[in-house]
Amino acid sequence: MKILEIILLLVFYNLIPFWNLSHLPAAVKTIVTVLVSAAYLIILFRNGKVPVKSFRLRALNGGTRLIWLSGMTFLPELAALIAYPFCPRAGTLSFVLTIIFAVVFSMLTFLVGFIKTAVGSKQIKLLDYVFLFIFWWVPIVNLVLIRRFYKKAKREFIFELSKAELEEARAENEMCRTKYPIVMVHGIFFRDWQYMNYWGRVPATLIRNGANVFYGDQQSAKSIPESAAELKSQIEKILAETGAEKVNIIAHSKGGLDSRYAISSLGLGDRVATLTTINTPHLGSDMVDHLMNKCPDGMVKWIEKKYNTVFRKLGDNDPDFIAGLNDLRPSRIAELEPYMEDVPEVSYRSCMSVMKNFFSAGLPLNIGYLLIKRLNGRNDGLVWEGAAQHGEFRMVTASGVRGISHGDTIDLFRENIEGYDVREFYANLVAELKNQGY
Repeated sequence: MKILEIILLLVFYNLIPFWNLSHLPAAVKTIVTVLVSAAYLIILFRNGKVPVKSFRLRALNGGTRLIWLSGMTFLPELAALIAYPFCPRAGTLSFVLTIIFAVVFSMLTFLVGFIKTAVGSKQIKLLDYVFLFIFWWVPIVNLVLIRRFYKKAKREFIFELSKAELEEARAENEMCRTKYPIVMVHGIFFRDWQYMNYWGRVPATLIRNGANVFYGDQQSAKSIPESAAELKSQIEKILAETGAEKVNIIAHSKGGLDSRYAISSLGLGDRVATLTTINTPHLGSDMVDHLMNKCPDGMVKWIEKKYNTVFRKLGDNDPDFIAGLNDLRPSRIAELEPYMEDVPEVSYRSCMSVMKNFFSAGLPLNIGYLLIKRLNGRNDGLVWEGAAQHGEFRMVTASGVRGISHGDTIDLFRENIEGYDVREFYANLVAELKNQGY
């Protein structure tokens, strides 16, 4: 099919030479022109079929196909334009019009492909578009950037199509339908917003596979006891709504500490079946200590005022930047530890990931990585490896060169990472809870 499309595009780009050099009757030339032009429009706007219902994947498929066709027709068309002046009946005007026609419509083919790809892709980042915008006119450099753009989009299409097919195939199995509802508890400085989910693409995957998902819904920054009280209230609402006896908590970062306090000190011990913490600083964060000691008090108070003002507008009733941050200090965690002791009725598990180098994440995690590496050793950009271990522990790894950052564990950047499928990680985590009777 692609070979036929290449031929049709080359014929369309060279309709002017076709009229000048062909000895066919005018009526035949007209029919060929109409048919080839119609074929061009079909090629331009056809996305092609994909085996799952997804507008995004169809657009991505159609866009990458047009970019590929643009590349495959470039050299043959260039050769045709070079050879055309040497034909006996090729005039100067005809040659100029041929160049204009071929350049305009080959660029249109690429542009439509670029737009479709941009509409369908979530893995192509702003920086990719910026580089293309700046260097599109620089020979060789533009080809390298376009090739990189195409390869990234094509990899995304293959990966997401495979993912969608997998989820459709196993949807009926409901591998994530646990006995108790799943409560996902966010960390500090974030909220559970409807249109910008803290957990990225993860909840949708769990729900498609049968999970009953809820959120902790605590404010973005409060002390651990205050956040725990908000979490307790939310869990009581969930239990009343669902009629369930218990919940399974999956908590990220400080959310794990909020959950432990609510279980141990606020009477949720008999209403929580399992607590799985993800990159939670159970021993506190030495980085927080270091930064709080280094930063002038005036700067800290200024940041606190700005933060609290912004997050009141974003939905918090009474955010407390300093209280939330201070409760991450190792000394404060040590004070709270007696109030967070494990409850025998609850199954505790913890997971941790680490970055492999400075380039494993962007700001501010890469700076955090260097600081914590000097203070403690291996880390995810915010939490060091030893601090995250609590209960049954597992290290989450990736086969690629970049590792997994603190943000990657919640799909913060919606990025497909080599050797680490964050959605599959959570699906398997919840499937394990189901298999264990939770």
